[in-house]
Amino acid sequence: MPEHVSFLQLLGPVVLALAAVLWVTGLIRLLRGVRPERSPWHPGGSALSALPHQRQTPPELEAVELSPAERDAFAGLVRQLSDGR
Repeated sequence: MPEHVSFLQLLGPVVLALAAVLWVTGLIRLLRGVRPERSPWHPGGSALSALPHQRQTPPELEAVELSPAERDAFAGLVRQLSDGR
């Protein structure tokens, strides 16, 4: 061990190398662990099975008839918000 290098300076590269090896090992295990049947992007995957299925048809539209006074009030509101444009 050289005299001018402290113990912590010698330990630094060893710790960094160990961290790099652990990171690469974890990355490889993660990438190998992804299976198409477990993938959330796979249509048959069960990743989101707890959520209800989406509706195939949209909800029905609702319409309400306005009285003449309500129509006038709405037109006045639109004029007020648009500043007469």
